[in-house]
Amino acid sequence: MRLADFIEHNAPRILDGAVAFARTQAPAGVPFSEKELRNHLPEILKAIAGDLRMPQSASQQHVKSEGRAPVPEGPESAATYHGRTRAIAGFGISQMVAEYRALRAAVLRLWAEDQRLVGDSIEDIVRFNEAIDQAVAESLAEFSAEVESWRQIFLGALGHDLRGPLTAVVFSADALASRTRDTPYARQVDRILNGGLRMTRLLDDLLAYSRSKLGDGMVIQQEPCELGEALGEEVELLRAALPGTAFGFETSGDTRGHFDASRLREAVHNLATNAAKYGDDGAEVAIRVAGTPEQVLISVRNAGAPITDEALKVMFDPLRRGSREATKDENVSLGLGLFLVREIARAHGGRVDAASEGGFTTFAIALPRGG
Repeated sequence: MRLADFIEHNAPRILDGAVAFARTQAPAGVPFSEKELRNHLPEILKAIAGDLRMPQSASQQHVKSEGRAPVPEGPESAATYHGRTRAIAGFGISQMVAEYRALRAAVLRLWAEDQRLVGDSIEDIVRFNEAIDQAVAESLAEFSAEVESWRQIFLGALGHDLRGPLTAVVFSADALASRTRDTPYARQVDRILNGGLRMTRLLDDLLAYSRSKLGDGMVIQQEPCELGEALGEEVELLRAALPGTAFGFETSGDTRGHFDASRLREAVHNLATNAAKYGDDGAEVAIRVAGTPEQVLISVRNAGAPITDEALKVMFDPLRRGSREATKDENVSLGLGLFLVREIARAHGGRVDAASEGGFTTFAIALPRGG
């Protein structure tokens, strides 16, 4: 008997063992019915049996053994459904993979006990393992996507839920600040207000990050503006906020275009504060805006320790932190600043690049004029 026929004739026995094992892997304290534990395991077995009967070339078998076979169009596969619903049910990724290992072991053990293995049996075992590997890959991809989606939804909901109380704190602190300006309490009230404003910025970053990761992308409102002038205003604010850092600012060429000036001020703010934080003490942070016929270029440059090529490759990934030891103020950072810079540039149809050589690190944003 070929393995495909054996699977179909012995499906109830195989599934009983698979369900019993799934029960041992289920999240503790959550009751699961027999139907929930079976999930799409019967359909997975059926799909594997069908796959074993299909002729395949050596290259197709190789691709499938690595879990890289293309997923056919149409209704989702049983493995994809299984991965998504296991994630929703609270299974861990290792628990779901363990189910496949147990299913593989149960089928091969029962088949070996049932008959002598011959030449065709070896071929069937190879094909069966390849089909299981492909099912695992499909389940893992969907499982990971489902978990990531819920993670981003949670971050977004958390940010929205915190915004209301935090706004009340900032509003109240601002009102207190005006009444206690010349009293012994002025310093404490300023700390509350500044802390609230810092947390508001962190929440803004968190919400922007969650929107981007959920596929909505960075939301921008492009309007005609003189970008050099708008960024010059941001530099003045930086000079007031960080009096210990020298910020140089230059513009050249035509810097007019259709931009979201507020978002780009945010991008320059993130780059400039990073430069001040990680650059050499006393070194100037040079900010330049230059217009060309097709685009406007923004650069932020500082002197400091070089950044390795490996670090540059992941520099704009979310939740990354600088390589230097964090200061007290940095401990409230989510590591989203450079990620948001990249998303702002992309939303404008542009790009951002980083280079570190000769003792200087430069971040460069290239933006089409829009309109």
